[in-house]
Amino acid sequence: MKYFFTHKLISLCILFFLYTSNGSAQSASFENAINYVQKNKPSQQTIIDSLLKPFERDSVKMTRLLNMSKETSWYEGSSYALNALGVMQRDVSNYDESLLLHEEAETYAEKAKSDELKIMSLNMIGVVYRRMDIVKLALDYHTEALKIAYSVITPSESITRSIAISQNSIGNIYLALKQYDLALIQFNKSLKIEKKFDNKLGLAINYHNIGYAEEAKGFLDTALSNYQISLDYNNSIDSEIGRVICFNSIGRIYLKLGNYKDAKPIILAALEKALSIDDQYYISASYLNLGQLETETNQLISAEQNLKKALNIANSYNLKSTVAESSKLLSEVNQKNNNFKDALKYYKDAVEIENTFLTEQNLQYVNDIAIEYENENKNNQIKALALENESVRLRLERNKQILLYTSLLLGIIGVALFIIHRTKALRRDKHILTLEQDMLRSQMNPHFIFNSLNSIKLYIINNDKTNAVYYLNKFSKLIRKILMASKEKETSLNDELETMKLYMNIENIRFSNEIDFTITVDPSINTEIIKLPSLVLQPFLENSLWHGLSSKSNNKKITLSVSKNSPNFITVEIIDNGIGRLASKKINDRKRLERNSVGIDITKARLANFSESFQNSYTLDIEDLYENEKPSGTKIILKIPTKLKTQFIS
Repeated sequence: MKYFFTHKLISLCILFFLYTSNGSAQSASFENAINYVQKNKPSQQTIIDSLLKPFERDSVKMTRLLNMSKETSWYEGSSYALNALGVMQRDVSNYDESLLLHEEAETYAEKAKSDELKIMSLNMIGVVYRRMDIVKLALDYHTEALKIAYSVITPSESITRSIAISQNSIGNIYLALKQYDLALIQFNKSLKIEKKFDNKLGLAINYHNIGYAEEAKGFLDTALSNYQISLDYNNSIDSEIGRVICFNSIGRIYLKLGNYKDAKPIILAALEKALSIDDQYYISASYLNLGQLETETNQLISAEQNLKKALNIANSYNLKSTVAESSKLLSEVNQKNNNFKDALKYYKDAVEIENTFLTEQNLQYVNDIAIEYENENKNNQIKALALENESVRLRLERNKQILLYTSLLLGIIGVALFIIHRTKALRRDKHILTLEQDMLRSQMNPHFIFNSLNSIKLYIINNDKTNAVYYLNKFSKLIRKILMASKEKETSLNDELETMKLYMNIENIRFSNEIDFTITVDPSINTEIIKLPSLVLQPFLENSLWHGLSSKSNNKKITLSVSKNSPNFITVEIIDNGIGRLASKKINDRKRLERNSVGIDITKARLANFSESFQNSYTLDIEDLYENEKPSGTKIILKIPTKLKTQFIS
């Protein structure tokens, strides 16, 4: 508690210093702020935010802050600036650049050992993935942020509020997925925290979101009650935008209940307030609600006028959901006016904007409009169809025998083709299964398991409990990953690299930890998205270990690097500084050892099978390295395709 009040007092003193030193001049305030943080390097998120929040939307100032922070090794400032720049890139849909900035911000947060900044970075990454519709990753990052926040024994106010933000964001993801019960769980958790800090804005947002979920579930009375509570909080903080949002939502409930008398004044009030604050998004929404009210009360002329206003504003500001909704309502108005051609056009525009498939109800709606629109030609079409049917019947009668024999022949050919195709598919599946079984046997090599356990046993015998437990955990995690990989045909690049780290850790025990193993990945590569066959890199690493380094006395190195020099491939290079292939072959010939040839052959077959779904096949090259004309190691260059074949859907 003492820390809390001291923390607040420092923040208030800093704010007073900044905003009284040079009046209202923003540039002077920024100079004061940057001079202060350069000198004092504050670590608390609340202090940093109180100093720099007024400038977080200024890319020039945030770039200057980033450069200064990097020069002075102020990791907290670097993380804060990178997150601010990432949000700016996200808001202009530069998602790849935004991800890189937020991921770098997370790296600096880890260097600063700041849970607050790490949680913020994870939440920002989650939001970007949600904008990209990669919902699984979005949920993963928000959940990770929550795990870290919950792991803090005495969380600060900033961390606790971050928990509320994470839960609210996860709730919004569930809303988008129409998982309303799961969304409600998250909103109520967030609401509980906002109540603790009496954050009226957070309370208003959560109560409104709860109302939206209840409305979607059909509980209109419950939704209306939550919207009223949200409105009360917005009134208490005098939020005009909040009032507009709540008025529109309450008016929409009245419309669904058929209570047009109460709906009209609150919708008009929402429109008046939206016009006064000149917010085009809510002006458009208000015109939309007013147009819907007038449509349902058969005031079709004014309904069409207001809906067109909503549509024009939505088109001007690229408000796609409002474009779709206003187009649907204009379709309904034109249908009531018997203008079926325009009704059909508006509805098709709405469906195209929404970019969704037609549900059965929507399909029936379109068909009904099309039938009414083409009513004038119905009789002629029926007559034409009747004549065509008669002509077809006569042709069928004349050619009955021919059609019968033709159908029988086609049936036989079809069955034969099906049998051939099925046989090929079964052979292919059997081949794939055999490869996967051989791969698992290769990875679960009894010698590897026995030797690894023997190495761990030595730690136990030597009473080195720390290393014994450490390597036993590593070994069990590796075995679990190998068993899990045997169930999956492919895995992410990130999981593959993690598994290879574990494998090398275990193998390095037998080399007395003499091997220097490093992994480098091009920052532009998203390792969560890139896919490749599971455990495909292990045989190459094993080859480097036992053929390249096992006969070398010291200075043993293996480098695994991943780069992307082409949009169609990622390139994996494995370089060792071993004795080279020629010397290794001589040794193996004497020992009659063929340790890795089978594993490499299986890997090539799996890579060939994996490449069938891509535009390009994999390539594998092995180069001998020389230094002063003497063998100095081996380089394996594996190019894995990333661009899938184009599929056409009819």
